[in-house]
Amino acid sequence: MKILVVGGGGREHALAWKLRQSAGVEKIWCAPGNGGIAQVAECVPADPGRVADLADLAVRLGADLTIVGPEQPLVLGIADEFARRNLRLVGPRRQAAQLEGSKIFAKQFLARHAIPTARVYGLCDSAAEAYKTIGAVDGPVVLKADGLCAGKGVLVTAAPDEARSFVARVMEKREFGDGGARLLIEEALSGSELSYIILTDGQHFVSLVPTRDHKRVFDGDQGPNTGGMGAYSSDGIIPRELEEQILQTIVRPTLHGLSQDGQAYQGFLYFGLMLTPSGPKMLEFNCRLGDPETQAIVARMDFDLAEALAATAEGRLNRVRIAWKAGASICVVMASQGYPGNYQAGCEITGLDEAAAVPGAAVFHAGTKLQGQLYYTCSGRVLGVTAAGPSLDAARHTAYQAVKKIQFAGVHYRTDIAASPERARVAGD
Repeated sequence: MKILVVGGGGREHALAWKLRQSAGVEKIWCAPGNGGIAQVAECVPADPGRVADLADLAVRLGADLTIVGPEQPLVLGIADEFARRNLRLVGPRRQAAQLEGSKIFAKQFLARHAIPTARVYGLCDSAAEAYKTIGAVDGPVVLKADGLCAGKGVLVTAAPDEARSFVARVMEKREFGDGGARLLIEEALSGSELSYIILTDGQHFVSLVPTRDHKRVFDGDQGPNTGGMGAYSSDGIIPRELEEQILQTIVRPTLHGLSQDGQAYQGFLYFGLMLTPSGPKMLEFNCRLGDPETQAIVARMDFDLAEALAATAEGRLNRVRIAWKAGASICVVMASQGYPGNYQAGCEITGLDEAAAVPGAAVFHAGTKLQGQLYYTCSGRVLGVTAAGPSLDAARHTAYQAVKKIQFAGVHYRTDIAASPERARVAGD
């Protein structure tokens, strides 16, 4: 099998790394890829936002299957374009991808199908409407830019001044472009967050191991939101009874609702959950794998990923054996100075070989550029240092041992990935 992976970040490196382990895979391309992905796949120039060009590329390369990593091509309709040309691809059609492409679309879907979620305070089409809504609410709120904002278009605050400042940035200054044309304002839920991802062929689905992401940039969940500073997975991350509740009240109703709406969903579907005292509630959908959750997930895969993805595209996922390594995994993101704001790029990275040599560790490149024999930073999130082990403590030790081998100017990372007190509390609920 010849596989094309669309994207160029840490998630795509992790996917290509795992696909390379499949005996039935002859060739992997990544478009556009990055410096580190070139170790396991042939990188080809491409713009993920040009879906017709990507279909042309798949034809020219003779790809048997295309895997889409980032959200942009899915929201732009890459699955529709590939289907029109009878090309196999893992990912939902454009209309279904609006679950991620529009927070307001997703909120209306949840309401229509009675899926537990936060109470809505306002669906705002103007800054004036948003200011009015904020003034009428007493207590903490969540503000979400409607469109795609690379994971940064969300604010949770109890301070009206901070909320108004966010509105000004998003709706008046258009910090996120058209992604901030509309704004969702909703109730702030309390509890523990969980990333729950499934893979579905439209008829059958399998659950991936649950993960927990760390969104805030600094230790102790301080500072602004990011695309994700680290993630972990472990046996017992949630009780089995709670997972069954998630399946019964959220996952299956979502798939049933999509079917009722005439959307045969195929691909990965990410449920961003808040585990509240009154039960799990939906925060957000992603129509693809999360990043850095993917890095932690692939580290625990004990099955042939290429076989599973081919079966997904062909509607026979129920015939594939899915199994997971016991224990735990963790991914620690190493970021550029200034991230998630304006960041420094072009810094030489050292210690990559030493980190990769740590037993049980893998280094996934998110934003690197290879020049000659040297790697340089070229994005906000640079590396995802990942490890698996028999326990979470063992996986953490290995990952941070590898992290300490790597250096570049201005590097920063969280030192508390998978170390929060809620870990033990939720696992023991």
